[in-house]
Amino acid sequence: MPSNSSKEISFTSKVRVRFTETDPLGIVWHGNYIQYFEDGREAFGRHHGISYLDQKKHNFSSPIVKSTCEHKLPLRYGDVAEIKTTYVDTAAAKMIFRYEIMNPEGKVVCTGETVQVFVELQGELSLVIPEFFKEWKKKVGLLDG
Repeated sequence: MPSNSSKEISFTSKVRVRFTETDPLGIVWHGNYIQYFEDGREAFGRHHGISYLDQKKHNFSSPIVKSTCEHKLPLRYGDVAEIKTTYVDTAAAKMIFRYEIMNPEGKVVCTGETVQVFVELQGELSLVIPEFFKEWKKKVGLLDG
């Protein structure tokens, strides 16, 4: 559930469909859309300063505990798709991302969502928002200073 913040933080990246990601008919195999979500999430993280490497510097990882994916249209070998990755603000100690993948014509081919929790690198689940993540939320305008 989004917090009362109405600020949307997103980033749009592109991916070219590779031959190895398609079935014999040249259509993207359904399982590869989760990889496209990760591609979008990594691009978002690099752009907004909250990448997996940034988290690791603070002794945290953020494994996915839930993912959903809805397929609407196919992508094909050679298509350049856009992945819009949006961070959904929440007061809980987790990250929620929504995804919208568009084909070269701008039509939505797939939507989805992932939920990630914060885990200390030693393996302990964090039940409170880590300090580095609070600082990131302040930096991007989701929390007051």
